[in-house]
Amino acid sequence: MTDRNTLAENFIAGTDWSGSVRKPLAGDASNRKYERLHLNGRSAVLMDAPREKGEDVGPFMQIARFLKGLGLSAPEILAEDAAHGFLLLEDLGDDLFARVIPREPELERPLYEAATDALMHLHQATPPTDLKPYDPTVMLDMAALAWRWYLGGAVAEDPASEHAFRAAFAPILQKHASETPVLIQRDYHAENLLWLPDRQGPARVGLLDFQDAMKGHPAYDLVSVLQDARRDVPPVIEEAMIARYIATTGQDDATFRAAYAVLGVQRNLRILGVFGRLCLMGGKPHYVDLIPRVWDLMLRDLEHPALSPVADLITDALPTPTPAILKRLKDKCATIPKP
Repeated sequence: MTDRNTLAENFIAGTDWSGSVRKPLAGDASNRKYERLHLNGRSAVLMDAPREKGEDVGPFMQIARFLKGLGLSAPEILAEDAAHGFLLLEDLGDDLFARVIPREPELERPLYEAATDALMHLHQATPPTDLKPYDPTVMLDMAALAWRWYLGGAVAEDPASEHAFRAAFAPILQKHASETPVLIQRDYHAENLLWLPDRQGPARVGLLDFQDAMKGHPAYDLVSVLQDARRDVPPVIEEAMIARYIATTGQDDATFRAAYAVLGVQRNLRILGVFGRLCLMGGKPHYVDLIPRVWDLMLRDLEHPALSPVADLITDALPTPTPAILKRLKDKCATIPKP
């Protein structure tokens, strides 16, 4: 079997980037890897997404072209080898929001305004018809990952409390977050957004990691960017962006805020489970260090009256992420084999 490096070299050789210098870029939580190619003062990005590890560049290509068609700044696809899982992409640079803000803190609010405005621009468009809905059934299963991987890894799985949670949370999702009228990128946060100040309007926000897009509720990606698992977004900015979205789109204030809180709980429960799984199965213990922030965000969302039927169920069943709990998760890192 031909190794990935040889396949990559063969792919690059058939493009305008033959002879370029390859340098590694930071990857993400998936099996994808990235390299930056340099040639004659220009640069591009190579995505290596091996099909044998469950990756598929097809969804990325579809969503990238959809977003670019709306005037948003997804990377242009310069060349493709979908059969082997390689894409050559426009290089949007290194100015991730998560890097720009510490360097230029005065830009924090303008960056979040730009990210919110880009979402509002996206939400004016009808999503691709073949996208799957991120509906209450899917969301319930995703939220329950906290029982399988966080509770299960830190203490032990508890089917009874999971069943009680599902029974109580399902009608809340159905009442407050069942609409799926827009494309949701699902990983819309400061480490996946690039600042492109030379572009205009919503195109100033470079978009990455959107291949898992689905049809979902308009509040979902707003929760994703404002309740960031990786950095603290000042509450005053979070509130201002929620108000900005509501005022500009004409959403009913109470209805939207209830959906925002419900989706916040759903998303943060899912992240607790995913971060636990990335440690226990993926051998990536650093994700455990992010769990306390996710937990605190979830607790705050649970204060909304819409979540009162599940608040105690969740906090009684799931352990507070104390240093001892986090150590238990890390001690079990990479102990569960991948399927």
